[in-house]
Amino acid sequence: MKAKEIQELINFLSESGLEEVNIETDNFKVSIKRSAEQHVIASAPAAAPAPAPAAPAPQAAPAPAADGGGDAPAGDSNLVEIKSPMIGTFYRSPNPESPSFVEVGSSVKAGDPVCIIEAMKLFNEIESEVSGKIVKVLVDNAQPVEYDQPLFLVDPS
Repeated sequence: MKAKEIQELINFLSESGLEEVNIETDNFKVSIKRSAEQHVIASAPAAAPAPAPAAPAPQAAPAPAADGGGDAPAGDSNLVEIKSPMIGTFYRSPNPESPSFVEVGSSVKAGDPVCIIEAMKLFNEIESEVSGKIVKVLVDNAQPVEYDQPLFLVDPS
């Protein structure tokens, strides 16, 4: 691609109101983005995955849930939920031929991958935020999950 063609793409981008243009052929790949001001605006949708850091809050959430569940407060009081940080499809393994990341009885450390959630054709590896033993898997493989939905119960002791 010649410099003149690239300049024409830049002009097209500025006149069209688009924020980004990506062109890829067998011989080259060109990615053109608008000014940094536009880039900041473009990063605002990226705040949607930001609920991932909000997932540590669920560690405090099981205690109130255990208080409300008077049927088995002793058994559930020490369990921590690993919750979905996004809406998507839950997968227990990286691909159909691979074993699951974790099974009931598996020991996990904070930062260990426990599952994958596919959202908008992107596969997001979900990591445990607590160390302990997997007590229960709450979601079936390939099942849709909601934001903040409990996926696993972990005994941190």
